[in-house]
Amino acid sequence: MQREIDLMLNYPRTKRDLEGRAANRTEADRMIARRFGKEFFDGDRKTGYGGFNYHPRFWQPVIPDFQKFYRLEKSSRILDVGCAKGFMLYDFTQLIPGISIAGVDISGYAISHAKEEIRPWVQVGDARALPYEDNSFDLVISITTVHNLDRDDCSLALREIERVSRKDKFITVDAYRTPTEKQHMDMWNLTALTYMSTTEWKEFFAAAGYTGDYYWFIP
Repeated sequence: MQREIDLMLNYPRTKRDLEGRAANRTEADRMIARRFGKEFFDGDRKTGYGGFNYHPRFWQPVIPDFQKFYRLEKSSRILDVGCAKGFMLYDFTQLIPGISIAGVDISGYAISHAKEEIRPWVQVGDARALPYEDNSFDLVISITTVHNLDRDDCSLALREIERVSRKDKFITVDAYRTPTEKQHMDMWNLTALTYMSTTEWKEFFAAAGYTGDYYWFIP
């Protein structure tokens, strides 16, 4: 059953200079960012994060909401699609000792620079063809990842998430509710190839056969 639920409520948000970001970024910057290499994670802010480093203040406030909502325990098995350097997975292991984790990311750079403690459980992989058996996980999470694909591939990734989950799914995607929010998204967007209104997303989920939970990233 699909549920719209903000499980990212306690993730720290920073004040964004949308107009400044739009003015300083070019299509060439977006092309570099979409390689998801060093320039995206640890390069200039124009092409990504400007330094993607672990800090407990980001995910540790979020994990308890996932734990409570999905009744996660040490016997649970979770997958993070688009895990980057694995910071969220690491905090899952810290806050739910014994939990089974797996992570996949398209970026060889991110996986090779993943947090050392969880490196054995993450791998390079494609959201369109997840390297796991059907019904492998109690919870599959994908935070601001599937929208980095074009529409057809985004639909395929949603079906893959559905396939490898035996129970719960949760994703977040870039979205907007008003013309102003769309304008902000146009300014903010760096890597997403598919973003649309929340209503359009819900229709898209249904067409793709995605039955999991979801929420929006709206700058």
